[in-house]
Amino acid sequence: MKLTRQKHAKKNMGFYKHNFHFREPFQVLLDGTFCQAALRNKIQIREQLPGYLDGATQLCTTRCVLKELESLGKALYGAKLIAQRFQVRNCSHHKDPVSGSACLLSMIEEGNPHHFFIATQDQDLANKVKKKAGVPLLFIIQNTMVLDKPSPKSLAFVQKLQTNQLVPEHQKQSIVQLKEKEGLAKQEGEKRRKRKRAGGPNPLSCLKKKKKKTQEGQEPSAEKKKRRKRKRNRVKAEAVQSVQKNEEE
Repeated sequence: MKLTRQKHAKKNMGFYKHNFHFREPFQVLLDGTFCQAALRNKIQIREQLPGYLDGATQLCTTRCVLKELESLGKALYGAKLIAQRFQVRNCSHHKDPVSGSACLLSMIEEGNPHHFFIATQDQDLANKVKKKAGVPLLFIIQNTMVLDKPSPKSLAFVQKLQTNQLVPEHQKQSIVQLKEKEGLAKQEGEKRRKRKRAGGPNPLSCLKKKKKKTQEGQEPSAEKKKRRKRKRNRVKAEAVQSVQKNEEE
């Protein structure tokens, strides 16, 4: 079972590395529910996760997650102690903290540019993460950490990229800048202006061709006339011979 789990994790990691450019150290954002599940199941996240993902990891959280754990009191005191050991990533809620799930969702907006993993046991948060392309999802099941398979959203995104139907926004901007730098955009515009529109057929080509009398066409009638003349001469000669023969008799 462990080998199968490792095989699936390696396959899923290959998908994110190849298609979304995930690189070590992998940044994993954890919420209070994941820390609580790890504590309950006696999972050593810092020791076990790098081996499972087959690479160095950076475990991190946000101030909003820590505030939320603190507000929940003794029930999640152990989870708060675990989360406090992680690096704290800056979020945009310094003055007005939000829920841990809302904060983590804000960290992966605009295409997850920092390549965060999301580690959570919150099913509602997990469903929202799956609606975003290129965000790996970690959860704990049966005393083990599991990297979820790529979501349909991620698969559809990659398929569009492979069929050249979708180009990331930053790539579009880079292409435009390169064209402007090389002066290609201006040249393409001039080419479009110089292109001729398709016109109608040449009127001269629509005229009916005149029939020409060729010498070949005249030859058969002349030959016929000659044959008729020869025939008449032959008939006359035969008639003369017949008359002469009768006179001699």
